[in-house]
Amino acid sequence: MKAWQFTGTHQPLVLNEVPDPTPGPGEVVIDVKAAGLCHSDVGLLEDEGWMALIAHLPVTMGHEIAGVVSAVGEGVTDYAIGDRVGVCPTGGSGVAPGYGRDGGFAPQHLVPAVDLVPMPAGLSFPLAAAGTDAGMTSYHAIAAIGGVKAGDKVAVVGLGGLGQIGAQIAIVKGADVTVAEPNEAAWPMARQIGATRIVKDIAELAGEGFDLVVDYAGFGTTTSGAVDAIRRDGTIVVVGMGRLEATINTRDVILKQARILGSNGGTLQDVADVYELFASGQVIPQITAIDFDEIPDGIESLHEGRARGRVVALLDTEAETDAAAARLTGVEADDSHHAHH
Repeated sequence: MKAWQFTGTHQPLVLNEVPDPTPGPGEVVIDVKAAGLCHSDVGLLEDEGWMALIAHLPVTMGHEIAGVVSAVGEGVTDYAIGDRVGVCPTGGSGVAPGYGRDGGFAPQHLVPAVDLVPMPAGLSFPLAAAGTDAGMTSYHAIAAIGGVKAGDKVAVVGLGGLGQIGAQIAIVKGADVTVAEPNEAAWPMARQIGATRIVKDIAELAGEGFDLVVDYAGFGTTTSGAVDAIRRDGTIVVVGMGRLEATINTRDVILKQARILGSNGGTLQDVADVYELFASGQVIPQITAIDFDEIPDGIESLHEGRARGRVVALLDTEAETDAAAARLTGVEADDSHHAHH
């Protein structure tokens, strides 16, 4: 089978012929139906720092994976051939697909069964793929770490692939959500999902006494601005890694007794919770669908900031070709990719 493989930093992805996988004890093989693209894919290709995570070269990339079980190894009792599943990238095996082992940019994926999450009925493969990492990470930050609840006054910083999901989750849980997003092209989406207010910069929210600020951008100034925006005993959750340092006013951290928490990834349960929100239609992320052969172009569109919402490659043309089903699941075909900029 053909797989898009990473061979080294600053090298283009290579389409290599690789052997079809066979499951060992405790493993299953899934036929990949959808594989999400992520900003960390850009990071791996561009930044030497990611090499510490790579177990072997070349490695098949892709860590947002959903598909159908096609083979089951010895001792696996929880899953059977034909089951629809997503792969939690931070699951029980502790080995991340696309880094520590071959990932999902291939027709088949070998995965420890302890990393699987069953897909509920009615959940499409593109949404299941996006839910494994983008959904999980967004949910973990705002719900598991941030503890968002009904009536909370919440600011979401950044309305990209993560922030748009996090904001919707907070709104579904009954919070009053303000979005800080410099890109005005994203503002209609903020209104559509039910944000009460939209500002360009979190600095505009200073002194407004927010219960919770979730920084999905992480550009340093956004984190320092969050300190100004929270109430006494307020919470800031930092998720984004746009910059790896911030200068904050420690006087305000002390006087407000600020809780500044980091959020990294998530759990199998977070993926399962997100799947329920997606399947019920309560949370509908914006998704741009591309073909398998467009994966390098898709990563480039993320790198250049052209991508809208989450970019997901469809590996099975039958999986989501029905336009009505695609509309129902928030999937949009992106004509710009077919133009091959």
